[in-house]
Amino acid sequence: MRGALLVVAKAPVPGLAKTRLCPPATPQQAAEIAAAALLDTLDTVLRTPRTVPYVAFTGDLRKARRSKEISALLEKCEVFEQRGDTFADRLAEAHAEVARRCPGQPVVQIGMDTPQITPSLLASCFPVRDAAIGRAHDGGWWALGLNDPNAAGALRAVPMSKDNTGDLTVKALQDRGLEVFALPQLSDVDTMTDARVVAKATPNGRFARAVEAVR
Repeated sequence: MRGALLVVAKAPVPGLAKTRLCPPATPQQAAEIAAAALLDTLDTVLRTPRTVPYVAFTGDLRKARRSKEISALLEKCEVFEQRGDTFADRLAEAHAEVARRCPGQPVVQIGMDTPQITPSLLASCFPVRDAAIGRAHDGGWWALGLNDPNAAGALRAVPMSKDNTGDLTVKALQDRGLEVFALPQLSDVDTMTDARVVAKATPNGRFARAVEAVR
């Protein structure tokens, strides 16, 4: 087994999901895009061989777009609630939870903002030694691989959603004595411009269809 694949996700509820896409998207369209991104991401995770899928989830799925489809895929994963006051804390706690459930195994953690990922790309994200990070074009990161997921405690001191979050994450891991290897850089989805770039990379997925619906 390669290890655990951890998706950190939130329920795509209109008015709460992908609000930076509005306008031109309506809140309902933005939530539809978020739902499509999550569905495409989970599909890819479930098709990645020799891995165990985990999802750290938050939000009310009953109010979400495409909730039945999402629930059907979540049933194929090990799902637990996110914990922590800040996003950095929730990431660290999610890694710690996977470490408890899947002891001794490396973990690759992603979000739901890169639906263009493929099983082969995810399989390549498991670190050869200490850690691996996939930078995002906005200065953050889209993937974090750790041979020891408890090392994610370093994330608690990293400001998230900043244009230097990637740099600060690498420094925090290196300060713990970890060697950090670079993964491919990807665009994640924060704005409608981002969404259209990502949709072009995956023209046949749910995500592209949801983006195309926004005129």
